[in-house]
Amino acid sequence: MDSLDKEVLGRARQWLHEGHRVLLATVVRTWGSSPRPPGALVALRDDGHAVGSVSGGCIEDDLIRRLADEGMPAHARTVSYGVSAEEARRFGLPCGGTMELVLEPLGMADALDALIERIDAGALVARTLDLASGRAELAPAHPEQGTSFDGRRLVSVFGPRYRLLIIGAGQLSAVLARMALALDFAVTVCDPRAEWADEWEVAGTTLSRLMPDDLVIAMRPDARMAVVALTHDPKLDDLALMEALRSPAFYVAALGSRRNNAQRRERLREFDVSEDQVAALRGPAGLYIGSRTPAEIAVSIAAELVAVKNGVTPERVLPVGEAKAALEVAADALSACRK
Repeated sequence: MDSLDKEVLGRARQWLHEGHRVLLATVVRTWGSSPRPPGALVALRDDGHAVGSVSGGCIEDDLIRRLADEGMPAHARTVSYGVSAEEARRFGLPCGGTMELVLEPLGMADALDALIERIDAGALVARTLDLASGRAELAPAHPEQGTSFDGRRLVSVFGPRYRLLIIGAGQLSAVLARMALALDFAVTVCDPRAEWADEWEVAGTTLSRLMPDDLVIAMRPDARMAVVALTHDPKLDDLALMEALRSPAFYVAALGSRRNNAQRRERLREFDVSEDQVAALRGPAGLYIGSRTPAEIAVSIAAELVAVKNGVTPERVLPVGEAKAALEVAADALSACRK
């Protein structure tokens, strides 16, 4: 689930408790190119206020117009956009793009209470809506499960599908944690040092004071978990990396210079981490964007994290180490030309 969609659910619940009627629109199918994927949400209040996004804005505007002209629908139903080239242009859809949505009038004020409570608890939840009856049921979901629609029942999955473990509770970790939360990661921060852990105040994250290797083992990393070491302390970072690299974690990275990461790789080999596992370490962590401040470094790491999660091939991104090496080669070549 997109974390912005959680904001949509929260606002819809607020409107319901304030006595408004609310229409929830969910993207259920797309053909060709489309602005938002299945599962994207927009909530519309009975007076036309809206939160969320299912397109660049044109479809939202049309939904608001429909609501004003036709009123709140009595039952859940589907609506399609972009079925013709003219309509695709009208609603700002890319060429050939078609989108189908389910429009669901939300009834009781507590209709979303149980769902949001489970999401806030970190659970992954499947909400099944029966269009004929308007009934919605909640059940545990699997990370691989996504939005599905068979014409009669809509299954939407809410909650974090990916986990991020950050080693170190410093300023950079705080900025990265907030970005990861916005990207819908369940974020755990590990720091056994009281002077750092006692100051951790990022809401929505889990703080652990265990030793990093013990926590990595306890969390049982899978193919939807990432581990980033940010303390600059080999006694903490290396312990976490050693266990993470032996796991199926999809992204394992460490902060530091190229020289420090080269030394780190040598230390990991001494702990019997295999060559293939050492090669999987991303260090220096992040994509090259010339970052210097904690916020810029966090953007760099978050960008690489998302790229790997989304299966972007290494040839299409430029890791920090390779970029800096390329810049040095270019600088040497320029210097030689000037002589």
